[in-house]
Amino acid sequence: MTDTFQAPAASPDAPRAQAKELGPLRQAVGLHIRTLQTGYLDDRADAVQALARLRRGVGRQPTETPDLWGLVGVEGFHAAYLAQRKRPAGDAEALRAERAAHVAVTLWAVHQQSNRSKRMHVADGPSVGTAVRRLTSGTDADDPLRKRLVRAGTSSTLDVLAHRLRDLVTLLRTAEVPLDYGLLAEQLDQWQRPGGPARVRQAWGRSFHAYRPPTAGTANGGDVSAVQRESATSEMRENE
Repeated sequence: MTDTFQAPAASPDAPRAQAKELGPLRQAVGLHIRTLQTGYLDDRADAVQALARLRRGVGRQPTETPDLWGLVGVEGFHAAYLAQRKRPAGDAEALRAERAAHVAVTLWAVHQQSNRSKRMHVADGPSVGTAVRRLTSGTDADDPLRKRLVRAGTSSTLDVLAHRLRDLVTLLRTAEVPLDYGLLAEQLDQWQRPGGPARVRQAWGRSFHAYRPPTAGTANGGDVSAVQRESATSEMRENE
């Protein structure tokens, strides 16, 4: 008997036509998380165990976590890459994808933790900038949230970025604001390319400023004030 997660078949209502338009990494990570997420929401023992293992990989390099081999969707990336590009991924492409998938999938496992009613990965859902903006209320109390997004965007390395994204994901989990983790994986891949950090920062900043909440003082039904208090408290601790 193996302890490797066996992903269920893709849902018949999965957006197949749309998936063909996505890059191989975004397609693979999105599909992989959807299958894990479906199992977790259905309280499948293998999926629950898989998420627990994935959470232990947050903030660690893929090479440090052989226990997670086969759990972050890299196999799907290679298959999608070959199907789309008609050639195998090169070593540099594969390494970037492996790192990006590891960060995205482990962060999603933190985001989904203990939530059996809502999907925290949503295809074509919010980007990081939009999701953080959905936590805000339009008051001065938003400043710690904005600073956290800026700090994430100005990270010097992928490891630092992963750590700062985890702080943001914890706040998003409190308010039940989802992310598009396929998009995040694609952006983390881009981050590792020459000029990539600036392009990703620009995308997050643009989506942050472009979002307009449907109603004042709400964040996807979550408690904005609680999120703001948690963010401000965490910032004070960091500055002590």
